Amino acid sequence: MKKITILGLVSLTVLVSLIFLGQIGARGEPLATIDGQAITSEEIEKALGARLNNLKEQIYKLKRQKLEELINATLLTKEARKRGVSVPGLLDAEVTSKVGLITEQEVERFYEQNKARLQGDETTLKRQIRENLQNEKITARKQEYFQALRSQAKVVVSLKPPPVFRAKLSVDGAPFKGPGTAPVTIVKFEDFQCPFCKQAQATEAQLLSRYSTKIRLVHRDFPIDSIHPLALKAHEAARCANAQGKFWTYHDLLYTNAPKAGIEDLKVYAKEAGLTMPAFEQCLTSGKYKSLVQKDVDEGTRLGVNGTPTFFINGRVLSGAQPLATFAGIIDDELTGAH
Repeated sequence: MKKITILGLVSLTVLVSLIFLGQIGARGEPLATIDGQAITSEEIEKALGARLNNLKEQIYKLKRQKLEELINATLLTKEARKRGVSVPGLLDAEVTSKVGLITEQEVERFYEQNKARLQGDETTLKRQIRENLQNEKITARKQEYFQALRSQAKVVVSLKPPPVFRAKLSVDGAPFKGPGTAPVTIVKFEDFQCPFCKQAQATEAQLLSRYSTKIRLVHRDFPIDSIHPLALKAHEAARCANAQGKFWTYHDLLYTNAPKAGIEDLKVYAKEAGLTMPAFEQCLTSGKYKSLVQKDVDEGTRLGVNGTPTFFINGRVLSGAQPLATFAGIIDDELTGAH
C-alpha cells in the first residue's frame, strides 16, 4: 500500500484525545480513505513515533498524579471520620504540630551556601528561605503520614503506564564505542556545538566505564543550523576523521574546544588527532559527507528529535543531558528484561 504523508494533516492534541477516549479503532482499521486508499491508525502512530509516545507519557503522569492526590484525600477523610475530627484538625495533629520550627542556624546555613546566586534584600531573602524550608519540612512529614495511612489500608492501583515505545532506527555504518554484540545499544543524536551535548560527555564516559561490554554507544549527526551555523561543517569534519579511523579522537577534540569550530579550527583539530592532512582537507573542502550528515538529520526528524542530545536506548527515547541515574535506570531495565 502506498504511504500517504499525514503529519501536516493531524492535530496531535486531537489525535491523543481520540486515542484515550477510545475513538480510534484497532491498528489495522482505516481511519480515512481517499479514492479507496486507506490511512490506518498504525500508519499514524508510526509516523508520529516518539512525539505521540511523549504525549501518552504526559497524560499518564497527569492521571497518576491526580490518582495519588485522590487516594491520599480519601485516606485522610476515612481517618478523620474514624477519629471524629475534621481533616484540617487531623493534619494539624499529625503533620503541622509534629514539624519543628526552622532554626536561625538552618536559615543562615542555606543563605551562606546559596547567596552567590540570590538577589534581593538580605532580610527579605532570609524570610523567604525560612518559609520555603518550613514548607519543605511540612511536605516531607505529610508524605510520611500518607505512607503510614496507606500501610494500614488495602490500596490497589490499577492504572497502567503506556506500553514502552521503541523507535526503529538504523545504526549501519555509524561510528560506535563498545562491542557490536552488546545487549544495550545507545544511539545519540548530537550537535557538536550544543552545550548540553558537551555536558553529556562526562555521563557517557561514566556509562561506558560502569557497563563496560554491556553497552554500545552509537553516534548520529544532528547539527542544528538555525542556532549553530558552524555545526554542519564540524560534523562533516568528524566524518572525514572517521574515514581515517579517528572519529572518536576528533569527536572529543570538538567538544573540548567547543564552540570554536571555524574551518581553520577544524584543521588544527585534525592535526592534533594525527590525521593525514591532505586527505582531510580535500575531504572537508569537497563536502563529501554533507549528504550523509543530512541523512542522519532527516532520520532524527522522522523519529521526532527536535533538540540535542537525544538518546535512544534500545529504541527507548531519552531527551536531554540527563543525570547518570536516569540512564542507569533504563539500562538496568533492559539488562534485566523488565520491559
